[in-house]
Amino acid sequence: MSAAAGPPLVSVVVPCRNERPHIADCLASVLEGDYPADRLEVLVADGMSDDGTRDVLADWAARDARVHWFDNPARTTPAALNAAIRRSHGDVVVLMGAHCRYPPHYVSRLVAWLERSEADVVGGVCRTLPSGKGPLARAIALALAHPFGVGNSYFRIGTGQPRWVDTVPFGCYRRGVFERIGLFDEELVRNQDDEFNYRLLGHGGRLLLVPEVVSEYFARDSMAKLARMFYQYGRFKPVVIRKLGRVVTGRQLVPPLFVLGLLATPLLALVSTRAAVPALALGLVYATAASLAALRAAWRDGAACTLLLALTFPVMHVAYGTGFLRGAAAVLFRRGGVAEPGAVTLTR
Repeated sequence: MSAAAGPPLVSVVVPCRNERPHIADCLASVLEGDYPADRLEVLVADGMSDDGTRDVLADWAARDARVHWFDNPARTTPAALNAAIRRSHGDVVVLMGAHCRYPPHYVSRLVAWLERSEADVVGGVCRTLPSGKGPLARAIALALAHPFGVGNSYFRIGTGQPRWVDTVPFGCYRRGVFERIGLFDEELVRNQDDEFNYRLLGHGGRLLLVPEVVSEYFARDSMAKLARMFYQYGRFKPVVIRKLGRVVTGRQLVPPLFVLGLLATPLLALVSTRAAVPALALGLVYATAASLAALRAAWRDGAACTLLLALTFPVMHVAYGTGFLRGAAAVLFRRGGVAEPGAVTLTR
């Protein structure tokens, strides 16, 4: 990416399915940014949407030659990412989510950081916004950006200075990364970006989180959708661990250990009341911590939001932990090896 040759061609890759409420704002925020228009292409892989998303995409493609959209019959995120990357032409590939909105400088600043740093991938902080105006929407957004909810996930809770991390959201990748280590693992319906970034770290790659670049993510609008999302995150995490051969961060194990503690309570009570005391204490300590965290984070938003936030934390943790245990059981009892995504040659 030589400065003498001008700005690098950037390929923005967007997987989507049934994103009619958000896809227009997403595309507008990308295309109306300050990156040179003649050095930008946007590839949208649509998972056979049936909510009107495809009409929106067709309209944008008709109005702006930089927008290219195509079908993703597999209807999964990694398949969409891989198909779009194979079709892309850029020296830089920026992955973006359709459920998000980006500031005008998003692409230009990430590319600038990529050019002046030794990073293979650069990403920004993701600010979580409510999907509605009620207390539940606010509580879900707060939970997804709170250390009690997501641990030390810096791209969610924020950081005061650029730092090397193990993963970033909506990253800006050097194209050579995909040529070196391959594409996204299509076995992973969730966590495919984490697995890819961890694989990159294992090959000596570096990921840089830049706090001055902030995207806005619209949280799920119901407890059921939030629980399903976190269950899937947990469900595929053991598969990632098996593929990598290691646990990357300890925070991945906290929710399943918590769920195991809860499950142990009635079993221990059958043995003796005294044996169940530690498990009961765990539940009491957790409930107290969740309540205090919710009170500190949401008291200005009213009693309803505070109560809902205190309930949102265990929904996230129990869903993730249950999914993790289900995934771990599937991995342990699965016969044969797990296919690894190989390196590929990308043509332009």
